[in-house]
Amino acid sequence: QAELGVNEHHQNEVVSYMRFARFKRGMCLKTVDSCFQDLKDSRLVEETFTVDEVIDMLDGLQSVVHSEVESELINTTYTNVLLLRQLFSQAEKWYLKLQTDVSDLENRELLDQVAEFEKSEYTSSNKKSTADPIKPKLAPLNEGGSVLLNKTVAYLQEENEKLKTRLRTIETQATAALDEKSKLEKSLRDLQMIQGDQKNNTNQDITELENKVAALKSQFEKTLNDTTANQKFLEEDLVTTKHNLLKVQDQLSTAEKELEKKFQQTAAYRNMKEILTKKNEQIKDLRRRLSK
Repeated sequence: QAELGVNEHHQNEVVSYMRFARFKRGMCLKTVDSCFQDLKDSRLVEETFTVDEVIDMLDGLQSVVHSEVESELINTTYTNVLLLRQLFSQAEKWYLKLQTDVSDLENRELLDQVAEFEKSEYTSSNKKSTADPIKPKLAPLNEGGSVLLNKTVAYLQEENEKLKTRLRTIETQATAALDEKSKLEKSLRDLQMIQGDQKNNTNQDITELENKVAALKSQFEKTLNDTTANQKFLEEDLVTTKHNLLKVQDQLSTAEKELEKKFQQTAAYRNMKEILTKKNEQIKDLRRRLSK
């Protein structure tokens, strides 16, 4: 890195531009000096001037100097734009996007650094030969660019080989897929032929099954009708049996009551009842005695 923080090649380019700018600045100063000299030669021919005449001469000088300085500043701006255009064009060829920081253009420290660089550069250049080699225009290719281009070409070649390998793999897979497709199509045709042969047998089997199902359905309906009739008969018989059962139960209850009534009217029942009454009286008398 050189004094300006860039490599030697770029610093030489900066020096070339500074020489150009110095030359333009010198030309501008000479133009301003000539404006003053023209005023002296053309207007300052008398020994005394009135105030109005002095004001008129200064206004004319101001107008001429203002026009010259403005023209030079505009030309400097356009020159800088052309310089930036060259740099940006070279960068775009390498697909680069350059950025600028306009705030650094008013950085006093950096401006002083450039001034010191210019001063040291022209101080040392005065000691050298005034004959400078003609600087070539900025070229899109240089040593660094060639290295970058070679790296890019190598990378692209490597990617190309990878793509070729991948293409071969895909072709192999595609061939295998086509073979598999052919086998599947052949198997499908064979299966269709077998299905065609079995279709007639299948239709016959279906007809037989339909006949069997119809016969089973008829038998089932007959059995269902018989079962329904039997169920109805059983239900009626069950109702009759239930009525008979209730009737028998009623008769049995009546018989039990009559039997109990007749039993109570017998002599044995009356004797047993009298004996139980006497025993109860005796038990009560014994309880009274025990209580005393």
